[in-house]
Amino acid sequence: MPLAESLADPVLDRLKGLHPKVIDLSLDRVHRLLAALDHPERRLPPVVHVAGTNGKGSTLAFLRAMLEAAGLRVHVYTSPHLVRFHERIRLAGTLIDDDRLAALLEECEVANGGGPITFFEVTTVAALLAFARVPADVVLLETGLGGRLDATNVVDRPAVTAITRISYDHRQFLGDTLEAIAGEKAGIFKPGVPAVIFPQPAEEAARTLAIRAETVGAPVHGWSVTPTEGGFRFESSRRRIDLPLPGLAGAHQIVNAGVALACLDHLPVEVDDAAVRRGLAAVEWPARLQRLTRGPLAQALPAGWELWLDGGHNDSAGEVLAVQAARWAQKEPERALLLVYGMLASKEPREFLGPLAPFVTAARTVAIPGEEASLTAEDTAAATRACGIADSAAAADVGSALEDLKGRVDGPARLLICGSLYLAGTVLAENG
Repeated sequence: MPLAESLADPVLDRLKGLHPKVIDLSLDRVHRLLAALDHPERRLPPVVHVAGTNGKGSTLAFLRAMLEAAGLRVHVYTSPHLVRFHERIRLAGTLIDDDRLAALLEECEVANGGGPITFFEVTTVAALLAFARVPADVVLLETGLGGRLDATNVVDRPAVTAITRISYDHRQFLGDTLEAIAGEKAGIFKPGVPAVIFPQPAEEAARTLAIRAETVGAPVHGWSVTPTEGGFRFESSRRRIDLPLPGLAGAHQIVNAGVALACLDHLPVEVDDAAVRRGLAAVEWPARLQRLTRGPLAQALPAGWELWLDGGHNDSAGEVLAVQAARWAQKEPERALLLVYGMLASKEPREFLGPLAPFVTAARTVAIPGEEASLTAEDTAAATRACGIADSAAAADVGSALEDLKGRVDGPARLLICGSLYLAGTVLAENG
């Protein structure tokens, strides 16, 4: 069912037309618009600023859940959205309403005066303006791309900064090496502001982040997570706690939860262990190893089948999905894993699929609906076969792919739709 038109949609469409003719990664446009609006970025509650390639959204979801479980009011800015733009801005616990969003965007449009500005820049300023006007206890701010020149990097003194896992992504903007990418992400570090760093698997990324933090004068505080029977242990200089597994699926989420817990250590608010437990159990973050149990797609599958959705799209995402696939295979070796898969042309399908391919019985590929930048289903199928998934073919859409895969195996199977957050958003919208 098509979504009802939002009052903000016409403004959002107009703002997309202001995009600069030449992309220059710079904060000049953002600073100009913030100055015209009397600097809302200087009137915010304590800010947690998070950059990284993988896990930013999950880390903020953990933080929000724990803070709200402690009775605190939390503003959140994330991107991209899955179904509606409103998902990007959460005001004191509630998604921004249509009237307020439309009014903020129009105010920013007027203040911008028709000058060139990117869509992400002007909508980021709208979010900061909302956060400055609505009372809250904490702001959770996720970078969009990079860190150093990201539109969110305008808060001079956040309460804490955090870097999640560094991987290859957005190479055309951030560089072709993990050192270069980590260096851009480390641009959110601030002198004297505590920095929380994900334990990087790549030594070159870890080294770059450590050097940049020391150079800037951002103190890095140690912490650790250790898997336990049925859960994990978090330890830092300020908290030691044994916890059950968090509410988000996947072994990688334990470390993302650890990043969030380490950030809590540096916030001027109180979150006791009981609130931590409640928050980690109640956390929600769609399209990150999310099991779909309702809606037309789930209902179309045979009895006993499982339907999962994940928006990951790079090498690290493929690795964490492979770890989960290995666990599934160990627990239920008789249940086949089937893929429905689509990707943007700017991504590398073989890097994503390589770790996951050994666990996959069959795959059907689709173009992402409404995305001109999508790989074709045929090109994606060719890349899938090149990764060793011989039973791979293009499909017209997700529904057709599911129907085709239903005949490929005997007995219950597990079907995973993956490869793009944009594809995941389409699935969530169509599945209700």
